[in-house]
Amino acid sequence: MIVFCYLGISFWSIRKNYDSIDCIPYNTFGVVLGTSKYLHGGGINAYFKYRIDAACFLFRHKKVRYIIVSGDNRETNYNEPKMMKKELIKKGIPYHFIYEDFYGISTLHSVLRVHKVFHQKKFTIISQKFHNERAIFIGNCLGLDVIGFNAKSLTTFDKKIQLREVFARIKALWDVYCYFYIKSG
Repeated sequence: MIVFCYLGISFWSIRKNYDSIDCIPYNTFGVVLGTSKYLHGGGINAYFKYRIDAACFLFRHKKVRYIIVSGDNRETNYNEPKMMKKELIKKGIPYHFIYEDFYGISTLHSVLRVHKVFHQKKFTIISQKFHNERAIFIGNCLGLDVIGFNAKSLTTFDKKIQLREVFARIKALWDVYCYFYIKSG
């Protein structure tokens, strides 16, 4: 069942997930999914760096016009959207093309809020492939036209991240089920 869940979500998104700038269609909005800029032990988080690089790449190649940085800021000294916006500006993206979503506390919340707050039904998710697959699945289940642009992944296989993703995909199925159950009830 777990393998079916994991592979099913990957299969669901296979035609909507892009590695190449030449193949990805234009969307007005690109959404960078949040992660911390720094690792717990110190140093820059490669997932953060690669997502920012991918967002800049899409913007410069005119594959998105605006960027939404969506993430967690539940603690006073931890603010993923602010960190991402600051980094994008440092890399030359004008601030008026960047919108912050401070309530993207999960992939489901980030995807839902792009639709409900920013009124977008069609947009590009910017994260690593495994994360994009889950976000595309969630978005498509909600009736949205979501595609993904894959930021560079780490070259080493991280067992901790892969295990986390297995549980995140199970949670994604549960979240989608609950969303529709609550909505219909």
